[in-house]
Amino acid sequence: MSTRIRFLGAAGEVTGSCHLLETGAGRRVLLDCGLFQGSAEAEARNRQAFQFDPASIDAVILSHAHLDHAGRLPLLVKQGFRGPIYTHPASRDLSRIMLKDSAHLIEKDAETETRKRARRGLAAVAPLYSQADVEACLPLFRGLKYDERRELLPGIGCRLRDAGHILGAAIVEIWVDDQGLRRKLVFSGDLGQTRSCIMPPPVKIDAADLVIMESVYGDRRHRSLEASVAELGAILQQAREQHGNLLIPAFSVGRTQELLYLFARHAREWRLDRWHVFLDSPMAIEATAVYTDHASLLAADAAHYARETHFGAPHLHFAATPEESMAINAIESGAIIIAGSGMCTGGRIQHHLKHRLWRSNTHVLFAGFQAMGTPGRRLVDGARELMLWGEPIRVAAKIHTLGGFSAHADQEGLCDWYSGFSHRPTVALVHGEPRGSTALAAELRTRFGCPVTVPGLGDSIDLGELPSTVTLDQGKMRA
Repeated sequence: MSTRIRFLGAAGEVTGSCHLLETGAGRRVLLDCGLFQGSAEAEARNRQAFQFDPASIDAVILSHAHLDHAGRLPLLVKQGFRGPIYTHPASRDLSRIMLKDSAHLIEKDAETETRKRARRGLAAVAPLYSQADVEACLPLFRGLKYDERRELLPGIGCRLRDAGHILGAAIVEIWVDDQGLRRKLVFSGDLGQTRSCIMPPPVKIDAADLVIMESVYGDRRHRSLEASVAELGAILQQAREQHGNLLIPAFSVGRTQELLYLFARHAREWRLDRWHVFLDSPMAIEATAVYTDHASLLAADAAHYARETHFGAPHLHFAATPEESMAINAIESGAIIIAGSGMCTGGRIQHHLKHRLWRSNTHVLFAGFQAMGTPGRRLVDGARELMLWGEPIRVAAKIHTLGGFSAHADQEGLCDWYSGFSHRPTVALVHGEPRGSTALAAELRTRFGCPVTVPGLGDSIDLGELPSTVTLDQGKMRA
């Protein structure tokens, strides 16, 4: 048996991150185990059988807590996995919040579908996984701090480096010493921007034989952060002049904390004393507390605001209960409503869209990636009507997109990160739609002359067939 990496998710697409490292000695390590997200067809794939026996996996290395990277871990445990899940302690804390919320939504959706099926005389639908499955999963998490090199299994060493994407997000370095074959692979996870509001830049790595690299924005360049911050201030001014409200569909982890930081930092400049800011997401409220607990991982200015103000802007309100959320509907103007989900696929933002999307003085701000097939993507692409709970809602609101706040590096940032490798190792591009991956592949080949492949779902790379460019000093690794 050869030593190889198999691409079992986020291959030719953005979600469902899952890659399997198999050694000739029979060791099996899974890199991420994420949910497929977006369209109904994409999400239906979560119920398909894993392309391996979960009980045969020795360990999981989790790059970060976003559900498209961590969301199927409870299912993996439900189906027999019992090994350790290695991740940064901050990712462990965030995963606890996100997986519990995910199970709640999955169970709720199953109950709703079961009621619909019952009226047609059809059998009930079981949830993909339950709260009990999450509780069984959480004890398997093992904290692994940045820059700490450790032997996970005989012949497999690992070190996490700061990816600058969200709190605890990691680039994964893996050393393989397998029956005379020595190779090093680097999994980028999701890479943040070099200039982020709240996160430090991603750490550059010097050496690898294979780089598994994300490519979400491989075909474009973001607007500058300065321009995006200025535009956000202008949108607030425009909404205020129209006596309107601003809806911000935001990911509970990462984007929400970035927005809160900006509102706190620019409170006087943007006259936020004239606004009421609502964080309408129990999960985002919990996640913000985790960001505060791990403030030392943030960029210096953001760490200061996290410690001193807990990201608090003037007139910031936490809407934890459904009643507090519904009370926001009575506000005719002057409300900034930050709510999940970030792609408008569910959560409280859908209720706010139903209540306000048809009003011409409503402004909707998208500051994050919108996957194909999602309501958010349809709004960004100019839809004039949106279906919510079977009801068509006219789109009269003004739709804004701000690319400069993305938690993902753009083409220039991705190329800059790759430039840190001294011997131009082979690249496998994952976690991107075909347009982004293809464009980034061409750019990497042109700039660096490196071998690049864009694997499809189920494809694999034999590490033994790669040229070795790394002198592997196994050194002493903690067991």
